[in-house]
Amino acid sequence: MNYIKRALQSLWAKKGRSLLMIAVFSAILIFVLAGLTIRSGAELATTNAKKSVGATVTLSTNREAMFKNQQDSDSENARPDPGSFQQTPVNLSDAEKIAKLANVKSYSFEASTSADKSTGITPISSEESTTLSSEDSTDQKMGGQGGPEGMSQGDFQIKGVSQSSSYSEFSAGTASLVEGEAITAKDEGTSNVLIEENLAEANDLKVGDTFKIKNSDDKDVAVTVKGIYKTSSSSDSMGARFNFMNPANTIFSSYTLVNTLTGSDDKTIDSAVYNLNDPKEMESFVKKANKLIDTDTFSLETNDQMYQQMLQPLNNVSSFAKNIVILVAAAGVIILTLIIMLSIRERKYEIGVLLSLGESRVKVISQFFVEIFVCMVFALGIAAASGNLVGNAVGNQLLSQQTSSQQTDQQANAAGDRGPGQGQALNDNGGQRGNVQMGGNPFGQTKEIKELKISLQPTEILSLAGIGLGISLFSIVLSSAGILRLNPKKILIS
Repeated sequence: MNYIKRALQSLWAKKGRSLLMIAVFSAILIFVLAGLTIRSGAELATTNAKKSVGATVTLSTNREAMFKNQQDSDSENARPDPGSFQQTPVNLSDAEKIAKLANVKSYSFEASTSADKSTGITPISSEESTTLSSEDSTDQKMGGQGGPEGMSQGDFQIKGVSQSSSYSEFSAGTASLVEGEAITAKDEGTSNVLIEENLAEANDLKVGDTFKIKNSDDKDVAVTVKGIYKTSSSSDSMGARFNFMNPANTIFSSYTLVNTLTGSDDKTIDSAVYNLNDPKEMESFVKKANKLIDTDTFSLETNDQMYQQMLQPLNNVSSFAKNIVILVAAAGVIILTLIIMLSIRERKYEIGVLLSLGESRVKVISQFFVEIFVCMVFALGIAAASGNLVGNAVGNQLLSQQTSSQQTDQQANAAGDRGPGQGQALNDNGGQRGNVQMGGNPFGQTKEIKELKISLQPTEILSLAGIGLGISLFSIVLSSAGILRLNPKKILIS
């Protein structure tokens, strides 16, 4: 009798055993398929993360070289003069050349300064900031960016950008435009500004209105309200003492207006930040960009921290999914081997009859393989129907746990690393030095990936079939030793 026909008849005759084998095999393949789909979903999310986040490269003054040169020039003295350091602004032409390099997704040119009120506007202030003692008022005369000594530190903080939508506060959702239009490249050379809604309401200002602020020479500069934004940033104790540090007193403009207020060259900026498409190409991008600048004066600082932070939970989930596949496959081999060995014990008489009739041991083993293969085919269909659902549930639960764990670690590290005075960078003259954030990203904080979009693909089905076939072969090979040792004469006598 053909061993394939015998296998099918045996499966039909022993329906309970067959259903048990299908159920066990289905459970094994469902978890194997869940691991495969989770890993595939994590890899897809990783690819999308590269496109959405990329990495940032910041062009700014090479402060390390600046300090070293100052020390070399003052080598005869015991130490350099703290007030003698001068910051070199970034050339706009160099920044534009780098922006034209391949792999640049977007870029932001930025500069900042402070300005005093003139007519048509009054800064938002607390009682503490408006009742400073004469001693505090003297301390406040620190000099704005590029401003002369004795100039007030400013009532307003002016943040000059190439596009306000690319600035961190807007891209991260901390600030949002509620009326009017955003600052764009078209506003270069104009006096258009964005003001905070509380500042606008307090001064009865609307889109299209004008007011005046003072530049570094204490002269009036008229500006026009192009838009009104709102911010969720809250003022701290420093904001209560100094008006320009109150978030409501932050005014956004084109970087060219900052140059106008400080009296500096219109073709210079504080910094330029480039958002790259592919973080893997960051090193080659920096090499090309360094050829376009004076590296003794300027430097390129790389930052792919956000990309790495987004990938860490995904990498953990992908690694866990790989371990699931390996462990479940190994467990499947062991479980099926035990089931087949128990089946062989129960079917000793059947095997003895077949061997006594001249059936080869190879065909007897092949019959068992056909039986388990048929069960695998049914189990494969069940796994394909339910594996996607299990993969989504398990994968997203794992990602949620990994993301929560990472956020807890980051908050603990941030609390331990935060020191006094951190968060405000000052220039060499004592004024605020633009949008310089320690390790910050001017393109904002990209939201973490909260969900894996897991979908069953034909490649996963093929991989699952291959793994199922491998489990079947290993199980039969390990169980065949019992069949090879059987003596038909002893079986029939017993």
